[in-house]
Amino acid sequence: MRDYRKVLREFGTMDDFDRLLEEARSRNIRLIIDLVLNHTSDQHEWFVKSRTGRDSSKRNYYIWRDGSGGVPNNFPSFFGGSAWQKDDISGDYYLHYFAKEQPDLNWDNPCVRADIFDIMRFWLDKGVAGFRLDVIPFISKDQAFPDLTPEQLQAPEFTYSDGPHVHDYLQEMNRKVLAHYDAMTVGEAYGVTDAKAPLFVNEDRRELNMLISFDVVRLDRNGWRKTDWNLPALKAVYSRLDKTIGASGWNAIFLSNHDNPRAVSHFGDDTPEFRVKSAKALATLLLTLRGTPFIYQGEELGMTNFPFRHVEEFDDIEVKGQWAEHVLRGKVSPEYFISHLRQTSRDHARTPMQWNGTANAGFTSAEKPWFAVNPNYSEINAEADLAHEDSIYRYFQRLIALRRSKLALTYGDYVDLDPAHERLFVYTREFGADRLLVAVNFSREPELLGLPAMGAPWDLLLTNLSGRADKVLSSEIQLAPWESVVMGISGD
Repeated sequence: MRDYRKVLREFGTMDDFDRLLEEARSRNIRLIIDLVLNHTSDQHEWFVKSRTGRDSSKRNYYIWRDGSGGVPNNFPSFFGGSAWQKDDISGDYYLHYFAKEQPDLNWDNPCVRADIFDIMRFWLDKGVAGFRLDVIPFISKDQAFPDLTPEQLQAPEFTYSDGPHVHDYLQEMNRKVLAHYDAMTVGEAYGVTDAKAPLFVNEDRRELNMLISFDVVRLDRNGWRKTDWNLPALKAVYSRLDKTIGASGWNAIFLSNHDNPRAVSHFGDDTPEFRVKSAKALATLLLTLRGTPFIYQGEELGMTNFPFRHVEEFDDIEVKGQWAEHVLRGKVSPEYFISHLRQTSRDHARTPMQWNGTANAGFTSAEKPWFAVNPNYSEINAEADLAHEDSIYRYFQRLIALRRSKLALTYGDYVDLDPAHERLFVYTREFGADRLLVAVNFSREPELLGLPAMGAPWDLLLTNLSGRADKVLSSEIQLAPWESVVMGISGD
């Protein structure tokens, strides 16, 4: 963030933003914005002044350590190398959990907090409905900066998210800013364990409304390495999150975002035969679990991972740092590294949106877009999906309409009926007399599902496959490969 009160020139002007806000409001859409408060750009005026010397009025806005000795401690940056950068201008080290161009702010300085709160008021007064708070658990640091143990170095995010004053600062933010507005907050909770998540979202603590937990999307990750996952493990994460956060707060439900691969390539089956079916099945999961669903751009079209082959094709600064750390130092082969990045890279989610089948997927009229377009854009694009009633996009619309019509899908209790089943994800959502059952077949084979006896037949409310004849069911249902169903009790 170079200037928190301006719009990046490539995205337009503040007048453009104000018009966007007005048009959204006229359509009953509430707009939240991304706010990065752990770090700024090194081009921000605070940092420019901070690096001029130890006597600078902004010096204590960032975390500096004496440069006459060695690196202050062994903290690693998420993008490779040390989290400490020796500054050419001042000769001292400054802390950066991410890129060296992103110095971390010193939240222990009350002036920093006051300025940040003013920035939040600026956007709330303008009319935004709240914030997605980037890596918000990292804002508090142990100023003694002890070295990480070998175990902590394997996953430093859990130490970085456990600062001594993080909850004090979030409660202050709520007390001084958020409590005075009808505002919603969702915190990116990288490094926050299940056990500690309620500390951020318990209503009585007055901190945040929701957390974006990474436990689902990082289920099969070891850093940049791809590992195996299975359905019982996925279900266990959702049950755990529902039990810990859901008891006193609220969950954010998502299967992909800008930092993770495409959902249908990750958890579904992106082959030509099953891409549409599995994308709809995952949509069923997304919009019927307990919590607020987050739909990432392109997910409603079933956009897939990009077919990366060479490291030069990646744009992500994290990949470049990892390549230098692991490949150039001879720790792993280039082939091994690329084989994993083809499954785990966040660049998969950053290819241009596929609007239509024209050049560059209709994303830009320029000769070349900022990043490569997925070559399957002629088949997978918004224009094509809008033209067909049986498309993924149209199925999302039907799911959203069903969710709005059934209070149980918002407020209902969640119970996993068969946690150990390796192919079926089956659960109930109940709120008062509103009783629903959701079943998703996570396989290429048909699966027989026995229905729980509830004293009345089950009505089939929605399926992701066309042509199902049986609309009222009493004892069992045969689910086709990658079929999902939502059922309700007859007469409710």
